[in-house]
Amino acid sequence: MAAVSRSCHYREAKSPFRRKTMPFKSYWTLAFLVCIAKLCFAEDDHEMEEFLKREFSLSKPYQGVGSLGSSHWELMGDSMVTTDQVRLTPDMQSRQGAVWSRIPCHLKDWEMQVHFKIHGQGKKNLNGDGLAIWYTKERMQKGPVFGNMDNFTGLGVFVDTYPNEEKQLEAQKKRYTPRTQRIFPFVLAMVGNGTVSYDHDRDGRPTELGGCTAMVRNLKHDTFLFIRYIRRRLTIMIDIDGQHEWRDCLDIPGVRLPQGYYFGATAITGDLSDNHDIISLKLYQLTVLRSKQEEEEEEEEITIPSVDNFELLRLGQTEEGMSGVAIFFTVLFSMLGCIFLIVIGLVVYSHWSESRRKRFY
Repeated sequence: MAAVSRSCHYREAKSPFRRKTMPFKSYWTLAFLVCIAKLCFAEDDHEMEEFLKREFSLSKPYQGVGSLGSSHWELMGDSMVTTDQVRLTPDMQSRQGAVWSRIPCHLKDWEMQVHFKIHGQGKKNLNGDGLAIWYTKERMQKGPVFGNMDNFTGLGVFVDTYPNEEKQLEAQKKRYTPRTQRIFPFVLAMVGNGTVSYDHDRDGRPTELGGCTAMVRNLKHDTFLFIRYIRRRLTIMIDIDGQHEWRDCLDIPGVRLPQGYYFGATAITGDLSDNHDIISLKLYQLTVLRSKQEEEEEEEEITIPSVDNFELLRLGQTEEGMSGVAIFFTVLFSMLGCIFLIVIGLVVYSHWSESRRKRFY
């Protein structure tokens, strides 16, 4: 394709000696603004480029998916390939399925865009259980965590469509405040090191990094999930409103994920069910310019997945999620403390007044 060029025509000044020039101060102002703009854009975009990695991506027409040796992806369980999607589970009870990459990923910075669909005949809260996107050391292992094994090693991002813990309103009110009660479906993330168990009865709250509500069931428009891992920072966004705009869901620094793990997608149904479909998984390699200090900090090889200051993160979420009973006792003890201080103050004041009166006799 020929390059398109554009030329600008301007009228020259009548006298070469009377050409208007920009004042000296304006040059410095312009240069300063340009530098600031460059720094801002570099900081926001990390001077980043992205490249689609087809060997780690799954898209139509799903040629050879599931067949031995002719595809980079492998099916497991009740999953099946159609012309429009890879269906992890049909809308039937007690099913689980998966699709896993056969090739380990050794990218340092990456971005996964997931085009998915969850739909079925069940009414609200009469459907389940959800799907998960994985970047883990293990692969092709059946289990209770959205169709994958428990005590996994790596990253799991869950689209949970059934509230196990909060299905009873009274139990929900006792444990959580109205601000922290969840509306399902809910997207959350977890990093496992091989010894941490996913708490199914509590919908993963004890080990989650955070998440957001995502009303993704039975929508007529496309739904997308965005997972980015760059500079040891995990960012998750969703596009579920049909507006082609990403909405923030989770952003956590200090996430340490080893290289050489496998990507996969799994889903499971129990007494309740849904169709869980993957339309595409697109992985992009991100190239990011790093400072010398950043390169030195990231030289150390990561062998075990972890999250920096996870206990502080959990502490903040625990404080945020104080139950009504905890708030009641906190207020009660605060009031008792205030009353105690008032009583002590009155006693001290009475003694002081009495001693003051005695001085005048």
